[in-house]
Amino acid sequence: MIAFVFPGQGSQQVGMGRALADRFSECGETFEQADAALGMAISDLCFRGPHARLTLTENTQPALVAVSTAAARVLTKRGIHPAFLAGHSLGEYSAHVTAGTLSFGDVLRTVRNRGRYMQEAVPVGDGAMAAVLGLDEALVAQACVEAAQGQVVSPANLNAPGQVVIAGAREAVARAGEHARALGARRVVPLTVSAPFHCALMRPAKERLAIDLRGLVVSDPAVPVVANLDAEPKRDGAASIEALVGQVTAPVLWEQVVRRLASEGVHTYVEVGSGTVLSGLIRKIDRGARVLSVSDPESVDHAVSTLVQ
Repeated sequence: MIAFVFPGQGSQQVGMGRALADRFSECGETFEQADAALGMAISDLCFRGPHARLTLTENTQPALVAVSTAAARVLTKRGIHPAFLAGHSLGEYSAHVTAGTLSFGDVLRTVRNRGRYMQEAVPVGDGAMAAVLGLDEALVAQACVEAAQGQVVSPANLNAPGQVVIAGAREAVARAGEHARALGARRVVPLTVSAPFHCALMRPAKERLAIDLRGLVVSDPAVPVVANLDAEPKRDGAASIEALVGQVTAPVLWEQVVRRLASEGVHTYVEVGSGTVLSGLIRKIDRGARVLSVSDPESVDHAVSTLVQ
């Protein structure tokens, strides 16, 4: 059983999607649709940058959705059909495009707003995120409680065993990192991010995004999407929307998502879109899994030769 998994913010890179668009007509058409939906040349930003503009959150989010959607379309056209879908944070939107829950154009416009709302929720420099390595989830949560001192800091991404990202007010994140080291963390790595995602400081973004999401035309997913919010498969449109609303301020339960997929019988994971971040995490969570990543024509060919009988 195959699952497609879609990367989130941080996987972007200048040049992504260009080789796919050059070789596969459906990929070129996907980028043309993205440009038309957004009223801007998001394809040119993906293919040629500049890096500084691509990494602006309101550009990064639709760019990654465009690349993931192009890659997913080329795979399904060649006979690779997932039984389940999932995505890491932003990637959950790409999953819902592939599932048919939401239209490609609506998702592109929504995630552009999502990026803008997230950036505007916390003044630049006031928030922070850090990866805590080598410490289990319960102790990371304990470090956050001990370090809060009235400020927000909490687990934001439960990525894999021994890899938890925390988010919140800059000073509180720094204190939580010190507490985590004292509790036995191997390393605490500050992340270069523009805002503290997936924590209570994102509540203003959640309130604004909820209005946008609940106003969209929604269908039941054709393929179940396992949500970040609760690691449960979403099979109807309304539940899908509420999971997308909830994930703005809630931690990404990625380890639980992968374990849920495995429990459903998934043995092959295809990371669809830019980068290989999720492939590395999945290998840590489900050591017996077959993991492929698809981001260029060569990896498409490999996936087709491996998975199409």
